[in-house]
Amino acid sequence: MNRHELSLEIRRKKSCLCIGLDSDIQKIPAVLRNESDPVFAFNKAIVDATHGFAVSYKPNLAFYESVGPRGMETLEKTVDYIRSVDPALFIIADAKRGDIGNTADQYARSFFVHYGFDAVTLSPYMGQDSVLPFLAYDDKWVILLALTSNTGAQDFELLRTSENRFIFEEVISSSMKWGGPDKLMFVVGATQGEYLTRIRQLAPDNFFLIPGVGAQGGQLDLVLSETLNEQGGVLVNSSRGIIFASTGKDFDQQAAQAAQAIQLEMSKFL
Repeated sequence: MNRHELSLEIRRKKSCLCIGLDSDIQKIPAVLRNESDPVFAFNKAIVDATHGFAVSYKPNLAFYESVGPRGMETLEKTVDYIRSVDPALFIIADAKRGDIGNTADQYARSFFVHYGFDAVTLSPYMGQDSVLPFLAYDDKWVILLALTSNTGAQDFELLRTSENRFIFEEVISSSMKWGGPDKLMFVVGATQGEYLTRIRQLAPDNFFLIPGVGAQGGQLDLVLSETLNEQGGVLVNSSRGIIFASTGKDFDQQAAQAAQAIQLEMSKFL
């Protein structure tokens, strides 16, 4: 999916909601435990209930890789099912990979060719040659970690260089030379409110993937007021606050209500 198509979907749905499929087998409703593939049954129900309010889904690979080959089969089925529901939905592999040479080539092939994801999250800290193989694919996206929502962001991302610039500023400025805004997004945590204006100034045309709204305490209105641009320019992720809004038999209905509430708030800004 290219940037124009993604922007049209945001405008059409009046939503920039990305739903994280952090589908922990230990947390899914008991009513699904006897299914042949409980996690896929859960993901399918969540997608069915929420796709009218979202423009994107983001499976977190840790929750699939952790159970071995069967989990990867679930991941593949999930991606295929989202595509069958609405081909315009933007699907992100939350993988946070980062390696060089042939390894990066194979990761890119895995996510973009085999699974058919639209985008993948990457760590930038091994530099340009760890990112370029992913940028070689047409209408596919790299989402680089810039300023993340966790407290550990202080350990490296908020350190200052000898020029008194934050490390995350160097990541954004340097990586923008590798690929344009049609292929390159940045992860910007909603909990980093004081830096949002500065980051939008550094990357005025790029899309941001913004986690941290909801369970982590990020403020949606602040995020949208500081980061929206003419193309929409943001995908705001919510995971636990939607998919685990309830663990009862009505889990899908409660997920739909949670997603709709966020979408309605977004519509005021779009």
